[in-house]
Amino acid sequence: MDNAVHEISKRLRDIAEPAMAAKHQKFFKTGKGEYGEGDKFIGVRVPLIRKLLREFRGLSLEEIKTLLFSPWHEERLFALLMMDDSFKRGDDKRKEEIYTLFMNSTSQINNWDLVDSSAAYIAGAWLFDRERTPLFQFAESDNLWKRRIAIISTQYFIRKNDFEDTLRISEILLKDKEDLIHKAVGWMLREVGNRNMHTEERFLKKHYKRMPRTMLRYAIEKFPEEKRQIYLKGLI
Repeated sequence: MDNAVHEISKRLRDIAEPAMAAKHQKFFKTGKGEYGEGDKFIGVRVPLIRKLLREFRGLSLEEIKTLLFSPWHEERLFALLMMDDSFKRGDDKRKEEIYTLFMNSTSQINNWDLVDSSAAYIAGAWLFDRERTPLFQFAESDNLWKRRIAIISTQYFIRKNDFEDTLRISEILLKDKEDLIHKAVGWMLREVGNRNMHTEERFLKKHYKRMPRTMLRYAIEKFPEEKRQIYLKGLI
């Protein structure tokens, strides 16, 4: 193992809390048949991972990849956060390398926090002014995490007041059977509404009666209570 990777692994274990590991095993649904089945934690709090990140800026792509392919959740999270940081600081060549590693390593981005801490900042940022077919391919995937990457990546577009592909991918995912997708789509629709309520409501009025209840609740969470009730009761 590379010296830097070895040192990061050691430092993570130095600040790990066994009680936190047990808590995370339950919180991230790692039991048999659950969405995070088989994932393993050492029990490091995210702020401490971010603090450690600052000490190891400048890792090579191979070092990052080694951590990304670790069986330990916190090491994969460290790798993804390092990729975020390196993407922001890198030139176009570096950005493309990180994007390519991200898109080719989705087997390792296999829980909601890993997706949510990286997809918009890497895939979304790279694809913003490029052809976005990869996200639509992911939206049609049988893989839960690829579908979540597809919708969460569009958060970057939303922040640039570009809503079209968020709505198109949301439409693809309307019939998804996974609660984690319902929550993600509802969240992104809410983010659209935070910037343009008319755009969100135009989408909702067309689709809300066939949206999963959780998706709808997330989408209208910040609506005035009277308006929320109108949607929930199907009175639009």
